[in-house]
Amino acid sequence: MPCLHSEALESMEPGSVTPGASPDAGAESIRREIVSDSPMLQGTGWFFSPLWSPRSRLRSRKFGDGTTSYQEEAWLDDHSDFTRAYFLRRTSASSDHSEALMKAPYRRNSSPLRSSDLNILSLTDKPLASNLSVPDWMDRFSADVKESHSPCSPCLPRCSRFQFSPCQPRAPVCPCSSSLPHPPQFFPPTSCGHGDGCPWMMGLLGEGLGCMGSLAELCQGAVIHVGELLGAEGGSLSLVRKHCGGRSSLEDVIALTSLGHLNEGNPYSQAHLELVKGIMGCVMATGSPINLRDASEDPRFNLANDQTSKIRTVLSVPISNHRGEVVGVLVMINKRNSCDGSRSVFTNVDEKVLSNHMDVLGIVLDNVQLYESARQEAKRSQALIEMAQVLSKEHHSLEVMLSKMAATIMPFTHAQYCTIFIPSEQTSDTEEKTLFSRVIHLECEELGSTCQIYRREHDLRNIDPSYAFRTLTSMETLNIVICCPVRNERSENVIAVCQLMNKQSRDSDEMEAFNRYDERLLEDLAVYCGLALQYAQAVQITEERRASIEVTQEVLAYHITAAEQEIQALQEATIPSAESLNILDFHFSGFGLPEDATAQSTIRMFLDLNLVQDFNIDYKSLCQWVLTVKRGYRNNVPYHNWHHAVSTAQSMFAMLMATDQLQTIFSRLEILALMIATLNHDVDHRGVNNSFIERTHQPLAQLYGHSSLENHHYNLCVFILNNTGSQILSGLSAEERKALLHIIKRAILATDLTVYMERRKEFFSLATKSGVSWKSEKQRDLLRSMLMTASDLSAITKPWPEQKRIARLVAMEFFAQGDKEREEFKIKPIDIMNRENSTRLPYMQVEYIDEVCYPLYKTVSRLFDSCSPLLNGCKKNRENWLQLADEQEKENNENISTDSSLHEDFKGETQTDQ
Repeated sequence: MPCLHSEALESMEPGSVTPGASPDAGAESIRREIVSDSPMLQGTGWFFSPLWSPRSRLRSRKFGDGTTSYQEEAWLDDHSDFTRAYFLRRTSASSDHSEALMKAPYRRNSSPLRSSDLNILSLTDKPLASNLSVPDWMDRFSADVKESHSPCSPCLPRCSRFQFSPCQPRAPVCPCSSSLPHPPQFFPPTSCGHGDGCPWMMGLLGEGLGCMGSLAELCQGAVIHVGELLGAEGGSLSLVRKHCGGRSSLEDVIALTSLGHLNEGNPYSQAHLELVKGIMGCVMATGSPINLRDASEDPRFNLANDQTSKIRTVLSVPISNHRGEVVGVLVMINKRNSCDGSRSVFTNVDEKVLSNHMDVLGIVLDNVQLYESARQEAKRSQALIEMAQVLSKEHHSLEVMLSKMAATIMPFTHAQYCTIFIPSEQTSDTEEKTLFSRVIHLECEELGSTCQIYRREHDLRNIDPSYAFRTLTSMETLNIVICCPVRNERSENVIAVCQLMNKQSRDSDEMEAFNRYDERLLEDLAVYCGLALQYAQAVQITEERRASIEVTQEVLAYHITAAEQEIQALQEATIPSAESLNILDFHFSGFGLPEDATAQSTIRMFLDLNLVQDFNIDYKSLCQWVLTVKRGYRNNVPYHNWHHAVSTAQSMFAMLMATDQLQTIFSRLEILALMIATLNHDVDHRGVNNSFIERTHQPLAQLYGHSSLENHHYNLCVFILNNTGSQILSGLSAEERKALLHIIKRAILATDLTVYMERRKEFFSLATKSGVSWKSEKQRDLLRSMLMTASDLSAITKPWPEQKRIARLVAMEFFAQGDKEREEFKIKPIDIMNRENSTRLPYMQVEYIDEVCYPLYKTVSRLFDSCSPLLNGCKKNRENWLQLADEQEKENNENISTDSSLHEDFKGETQTDQ
């Protein structure tokens, strides 16, 4: 199929050659591709028709070429509808067939066809006499098909190159055919003028459409044949065109003309043509034949003198498909006497003969339409596939992509020019020249079975944008040239206009009108152009946002990075020992340390775990990284700040240092990941939880969807690790870095309490088993997650004064969120965040320990005895909170008792006064 090769279009450069310039004149600025037609489908129409039967044993023979009785029986088996109707007619037939037909009421024969429900779409508006018009759904067959060597009926003008499937289809037999041993006689044997056979019907049905060059030639052959058969002076044939909204109209295929002078001038005036159109319109509306023995006497038609002088007798019958739908109308005028040539009247037999022939023609037209629809849809499908393939590939230029798409449909539509107009962002309704910012112009040069397609860069002043401007303003497809709007699927705004010009005829140098299939292909192109433009816009927006993110990251890196003096001071400072910093003790708390001591404590943890030595971490980079992480935490958040991060990291450090078994279970890379994760697990915490972020539709919720804060902490952690000067992972290989980041992400996400509650049952069950080996990655991941939570919640294990202080900070943060919820959402916060429940803090702390903390520390201590200080500290704090709760309850009861006694005293005094 004609197409534009991608390699050529990718290398196109803007040129300055004008549309009429020779290709050789601008070889550098023009890229050309030679494309050739691919073989088209053959026999599609008859293949889909029920006239073709796979059971038929006569498919290799032509109907009526001397079949044997065995072959005749097979044919009858394959055409059961006809056979049943035939024997019913035979049983009731009279010996005098002519007399029986004259007496019988008129009845149209039904067809056994079951083809798809398709209607003729449109025909050309130009009436034809000698030059026959071709409907827009029926291109000339001879251009797309191979030579046929089947003999043609003498009644057709010429034999085309059209050929169907080698298996010849079968159809209902002409009533006067001799192909059956006892053919049914529906009219006198001499009615066709060929004895018992009708060459036109046998040629049409027996040969398929092998002798038909075009639809116009088929209709012309039918008019000539029935004209000779009935001895008519002239005839006309029109087909029904379906319009939008269900309206139908007749359009001429064979205009009213003298059958003896088909290729000469038309002897009939406009008044005669109007009379015939009126008669045909009546037949189309009623679906019944009209036989006028004297046209001047019919009151339905107002006839002038010049009309009656040339038109006296008229016979018009509808052309119907097998569903009974009128697809056309045939008119025969002025029957001549076969003896002396004088004018006679059309008889009832003529009417039946003509109706039978038009039934066959209706069947053929239905199959022609079905074939052509399938052929055109096959073309359209291939064009859609090619355009989709172009869209799916990566292109460096939008112009190249659109040019490839336009070049896909040009060979199908035979358009000489295809232009795509892209409007400017600020459009003007009055200045058409400034309305379009870009234009993509393609030209097609036909070279027999191949074509060359050029893409040229043009100044808009050299191309007429008037039709595109009308399409842009009306937002509707114009069929003057063909101009179709390209719409944005979301906004329905017109974002471009596609235009085809100069449909080239296959058989001559004249231009043809674009048909409905051309419109559909252009509309398909418009859809894909719209997708391409939206894709280009999305890419542009993505690139702009990427650049914006890079700028934002530069600004963030500048502000988040510690000052050089601060980094140098930490680098030159003498780091105290772990014992002096008390970081080996489970009772350590970072909330009481000075700012300098927190950074030094972190450096000491990395040094004592030998992480600096094992992973070749640059010491200055480590100092800058620690200080940068510190600056990543917000100082205005009461609890989830840098001090909490240091306490969490210290708890993990204490467990690792106190438990040799843990350092055996975990690899060195896992230990490094856990220390980085604990220090970064709450970086840039906002003092609110995930639920609040989701309810307020913050960008974090839109960005991540679940565990929003934890995902944000991880991404910021990676950003700091990639920050210039803070790249402590530079000594790792690519594989080690990838594995490390995966562990860090899993560890940080595990600090979401929702994740902990989902996974802890599995951990508790695993802890009950004896001899857990921890060799499975799944088991170690579960252990790392639980240790991250144990470190994150370790404030509950600190000495009572520190625990009480930290609990107040947590409550301050929670109550602040509750105040926002009450203010912004007008809802009552949950108890733990409701400031009105501040007096119930001891009760809530006991519940928190019982439901969340105690089961975890109990399980960790069961697995690792060295971690038992965490469990002991949790128990002691529970007792303290419980005692505080009891005291609070006792105080509340005393207050209630006091209030009650005061109430009684007041009541007694009131009674005394009375």
